[in-house]
Amino acid sequence: MAQTQMALDSLDFDGTVALATKVAPHVDILEIGTPCIKHNGIKLLETLRAKFPKNKILVDLKTMDAGFYEAEPFYKAGADICTVLGTADIGTIKGVIDVANKYGKKAQVDLINVADKKARTIEVAKLGAHIIGVHTGLDQQAAGQTPFNDLSMVAGLKLGVEISVAGGVKATTTQQVKDAGATIIVAGAAIYGAKDPAAAAAEITAIAHGGSASAGGVKKLLPWLIAAVVALVLLSVFNKAPAPADAPAEVAPAAEVAPADAAPAEAAPAEAAK
Repeated sequence: MAQTQMALDSLDFDGTVALATKVAPHVDILEIGTPCIKHNGIKLLETLRAKFPKNKILVDLKTMDAGFYEAEPFYKAGADICTVLGTADIGTIKGVIDVANKYGKKAQVDLINVADKKARTIEVAKLGAHIIGVHTGLDQQAAGQTPFNDLSMVAGLKLGVEISVAGGVKATTTQQVKDAGATIIVAGAAIYGAKDPAAAAAEITAIAHGGSASAGGVKKLLPWLIAAVVALVLLSVFNKAPAPADAPAEVAPAAEVAPADAAPAEAAPAEAAK
């Protein structure tokens, strides 16, 4: 089973909270995207943490320097995961990993724009990175890039770390991403750009958690299917039941037998023989 993560990228504070309210019941992780956290600050994290205690929250800081110092306030405020760029100095990455461990949280190393992704993945995994982020950015997506090759490479290393995948993921590609080794599947535009964000999130999560896109519909129909089966069984039983036996014909009372005439009186003894 893979977890699902919803990227909240709007700069609008109230709009972000409203969207999170719609999708939170249908995803595992709420992500406060980089533009969103830069614009709205730690107050947004505190608001979401108080409002959605059951969801994990990732703050996409993309830290590039002063790892421990920058990430600590966000872990204190309720973040479960903070991100650090894989292009940062190894000391910076270690700082975020160390502060995550201090608070019993997780650090994610984002491989966006890392030149040697394989070498950096192995290096940060040895440091104790909890999650490797395979990330195809918006500008890279616009140029036609996808995360699949990088995902296959990272998964093939079998380093025992979680693997997060972001970059144009939608319902039609969720199973492919999951099968390729992702343990966290990130969707942004596929959810917030949908006519019904809650339904879009639920569809992706159903696939990520091991079901199918139609799993929700099947669950809704299940009571009706059961009722229909029961009705058919009962109908079959009634059709096979034996018809009640005809009532026994009324037996005519036996005609009274007239008593036999009394036996004739004993014959007179025959005359004595001559």
